[in-house]
Amino acid sequence: MSGDPEPVVVEHDGLRIASLDWGGNGEPLLLLHPTGFCAGFFDPLARRLRDTYRPIGVDLRGHGGTDAPDAAHKFAFSQMAQDVLAVLDHLGVNEWVALGESGGGGVAVLVDQARPGATRRLVLCEAIAFDLHDVERPGTSGVGAENYMANAARKRRPVWPDRATARATYASKAPLNEIDPAFLDAYVRWGFLDRPDGQVELACPPEAEATMFEVAADEEGARAASSHLAHLSCPAVVLAGKSSNLPTPWFEAQAAQAGAPIVLVDGGHFFLHEDLDRAEALVREHLLR
Repeated sequence: MSGDPEPVVVEHDGLRIASLDWGGNGEPLLLLHPTGFCAGFFDPLARRLRDTYRPIGVDLRGHGGTDAPDAAHKFAFSQMAQDVLAVLDHLGVNEWVALGESGGGGVAVLVDQARPGATRRLVLCEAIAFDLHDVERPGTSGVGAENYMANAARKRRPVWPDRATARATYASKAPLNEIDPAFLDAYVRWGFLDRPDGQVELACPPEAEATMFEVAADEEGARAASSHLAHLSCPAVVLAGKSSNLPTPWFEAQAAQAGAPIVLVDGGHFFLHEDLDRAEALVREHLLR
């Protein structure tokens, strides 16, 4: 397809780490995706932004084209941050602005910890960067001790007859029925792998997604990211959805820790992907401050 990003694969920590480079002559823009998705989920947005930026998206471990590790502890946010840096080093990128969404937001925080000063500005979209020992709530349907999200991930259908069938199903059910069609098309394109039998399967296997949710709830996930918020080496802004399944006070506390403003946006946890025009406007506004 015209304008497609350049696939880039590097070896790091015994894994193949996949990424997409949309090119452009502007400042590098690091894009880190939500748990269960992939760098290609940003494709429609990245295409629009490359007039000003050079968007680079990295598939986190077990997602997209990146290998899944063979042990749960290897899904630590800090290890994924090192994967990201391996890609950026391979591309010769020394400084960047960054946007991290959900689980990718927690990883983006630890990229700053691992390479202080390299991230010039950070936009956190409902980043998973909390001390969950403090914010857990009984019955919360987000990240928490009951691993609601991990349980849900393990129930996902991994194999589909074709992308069209998967897309039609996703478009009819929450939360993906709220996603802008352009982003849904991108996810179905980049988030599935072709099988020899003619079917397609999720590029992020349900077990990998579930394991990342479990790690997010322990010391090596959201809590590790939370512990660095007060020490960010760059200006940041926290964006949160007004109707998210995660409580607004979590993000207010996150912003306070980071010394960052908080901006509430219409929409749910994936508000950034609910409206392509709005997503472009939000990124340009908050990265250029």
